[in-house]
Amino acid sequence: MFSVPSSITVADANSALKAGLAAIAAGTTQFDFAQLATLDSAAVATMLAWQRAAHSKNLTLEFVHLPANLQSLLQMYGVDELLPSVA
Repeated sequence: MFSVPSSITVADANSALKAGLAAIAAGTTQFDFAQLATLDSAAVATMLAWQRAAHSKNLTLEFVHLPANLQSLLQMYGVDELLPSVA
């Protein structure tokens, strides 16, 4: 399981992206958002990039413990259906 960092904003999304991509390359498919406290739209973009990377490796990601504000952003941008494994 990959523990998503406590912050994914424009300022630190690149670091989170790289860490998640490394986890996917190692075969990790479950991403735990329990620690995520600070986020903006960069979190949505990061999740979509992780999803694309996983699909390119024929993996299905499972996103767990999504904070309510992240779920709201996903719905607001209309991408919640692009991430069907969101739990």
